[in-house]
Amino acid sequence: MEETLFTKIRDGKIPSVKLYEDNECFVIMDINPVVKGHCLVIAARPYKNIGSCPLSTLNHMMEICKKMDAKLREALHCDGTNILVNNDPASGQEVPHLHIHVIPRYLTDGRTFGFVHDKYEEGEMVKLGEIIKLG
Repeated sequence: MEETLFTKIRDGKIPSVKLYEDNECFVIMDINPVVKGHCLVIAARPYKNIGSCPLSTLNHMMEICKKMDAKLREALHCDGTNILVNNDPASGQEVPHLHIHVIPRYLTDGRTFGFVHDKYEEGEMVKLGEIIKLG
């Protein structure tokens, strides 16, 4: 099995603040938080991205994300959360091991993700929709 930064953390070779662990995933505090309390739900096995992760594991990870969301709201009294996956390097994924960010958010935190929004030309959205439509 490939060793990654997160398998080293999972195995205790690198210290972390672990919040949860089971056979499918584990949760740690992010050492570089967007907002204090930012945590990572990490697949126990080093799947590179969503596409390589079995659906049963991904579903379980989302269940743990939901529990972490509830815990952050209860413990930190945050107003909301961002739950996101950077899926491959083009999206900002720095560690090639599937992980989901759960970030507490406050109405007053002043944080943004800074996306610059694109605009479609006339008819372009319909054409693109036809190409990427499921089923």
